[in-house]
Amino acid sequence: MKHILNIQRMAWLAPLAALGLAASPATADTPPQAREQQASIPFVNHGGIRDWRSEGGSTLYLQDRHRQWYKAELMGPAFEPPYAWAIGFDVGPMDRLDHFSSVVVEGQRYPLQSLVRVEGPPAHEARRG
Repeated sequence: MKHILNIQRMAWLAPLAALGLAASPATADTPPQAREQQASIPFVNHGGIRDWRSEGGSTLYLQDRHRQWYKAELMGPAFEPPYAWAIGFDVGPMDRLDHFSSVVVEGQRYPLQSLVRVEGPPAHEARRG
């Protein structure tokens, strides 16, 4: 059975809910350099992802249960993530988020192009009022 993880946007808690969807196809056109740097997040359906942030329409920053951050690049632009309260992940039967997985926002699937470890999400500039 394929699973999707639903993560609610909350600073201190990310409740999870599993939903079923089909697995995403593998991308054969990923450059060899990118394949070597690719990361994965295990146990997505069991609390593997703690937090997430959207950066524009094609980049997500994900934090795992060990507070390590990852940068996920989508195959194409998505307009919903910056405004979404919840996102899901189509991780397939291995329960592992990697560059073969997809992000699901309001029923729309967005395949990942890459998933790499980073030091953290970019710092946001302080708003001037």
